[in-house]
Amino acid sequence: MSPQLRQWRYRVFAATWLSYAGFYFCRKPFFIAKPALSEELGWDPATLGYIGTAYLVSYAIGQFIAGAAGDRWGPRILLLIGMAVSAGANLSFGLTNSAGTFMSLMVVNGLAQATGWSGNVGSMAQWFHRRERGTVMGLWATNYQVGGVLANTLAAWALGQWGFQASFFTGSLVLLGVWVLFLFHQRDRPQDVGLPALVNEEDSTPSNSSSTSQAAPSPGHNWNRRIWINVLLVGGFYFFVKFIRYSLWSWSPLLLRRDFGLDLDDAGYLSTAFDLAGIAGVIAAGWLSDRLFSGRRAKISFLFIIGMTASCLLLYLLGPASLLLFGLSIGLVGFFLYGPDALMTGAAAIEVGSPRSATLAAGIINGMGAIGSVAQELLLGQLLGAGEGLGEVFALLLASSLAAALVLAVLLWRGRMGEADI
Repeated sequence: MSPQLRQWRYRVFAATWLSYAGFYFCRKPFFIAKPALSEELGWDPATLGYIGTAYLVSYAIGQFIAGAAGDRWGPRILLLIGMAVSAGANLSFGLTNSAGTFMSLMVVNGLAQATGWSGNVGSMAQWFHRRERGTVMGLWATNYQVGGVLANTLAAWALGQWGFQASFFTGSLVLLGVWVLFLFHQRDRPQDVGLPALVNEEDSTPSNSSSTSQAAPSPGHNWNRRIWINVLLVGGFYFFVKFIRYSLWSWSPLLLRRDFGLDLDDAGYLSTAFDLAGIAGVIAAGWLSDRLFSGRRAKISFLFIIGMTASCLLLYLLGPASLLLFGLSIGLVGFFLYGPDALMTGAAAIEVGSPRSATLAAGIINGMGAIGSVAQELLLGQLLGAGEGLGEVFALLLASSLAAALVLAVLLWRGRMGEADI
């Protein structure tokens, strides 16, 4: 590997890592500010659920749009636009107290946030080989755990210091700083900086070997029935995983405030246990997938999902009993969730089609996952608005975990039949 290629790989890794971590500074403040919005503006859980749903529906729709747009125009343009629009929307959040205006801005933010995952995964696909992708993407995918922890912490601190408006303002400033770094340090492909195209083992041909722009016909047009089934199965898996992930993100601060009486900022701090434990989980899963499972992402993911199911059962049985057990349980769920979450939507999204169609595959998979996050916002908003307790919420998480394990079992069966290679 030439020194120039090595240097650019580091730069692209860092720029895309910071990009996706930065998106969380304009995604998490609403979830942290939910208790304050309820108390200061009088928005009940159902109203908060509708606002969250507006964001998540637009985010889900945006995933499919972003996947197709990134496939045609390239990730760089997509991400620069997405980060700028999201930062602008969050600045506006702090300037309104109207639920209707807030909801409209949430739609804009959801569409902008949707550019993040598929765009950055598509960028990474052009710079790394399959034999190293599990470890690389495992490390890279710490972006949304670290980003989530730091975004939660900053939003909770700003909330405690100056009120919920500051949570949105500070997050916007962070993402704008990341935008500048990304502008100078990211490129879509080695060819864009005068380097030879990477040769991918999947098809033994250079990735997008033409020196022209990526505005060629979508590689997704060449997908056969087997590839489409595998992409949709991974998307179905992600529906249930994201149902759990967004449930804990969206409602943990409110539950900690309502059921355990924590202060607003302390509720935000404790909710970071979920993301914090996930950092170790995603690194472990990525390393194990390359070293012990020969790149078989579905196998290691299935083992982790079994651990997640056991953790959801612990949360259901013991979480409502004490604050300590609640925090411990969501930490365990985070450890076992984030590895499969990252591998099946990162490395596996690249491999289920090909590196040339990674942006499209990641957009479809993440779009289906985003529908799960919409479902949890609607269901939990209605449950909590009706005065239901923690038991009903945690029962939904357990059921979703079991469903995710079932979909992965189908993927493993297809692998044994020679119909899937993930």
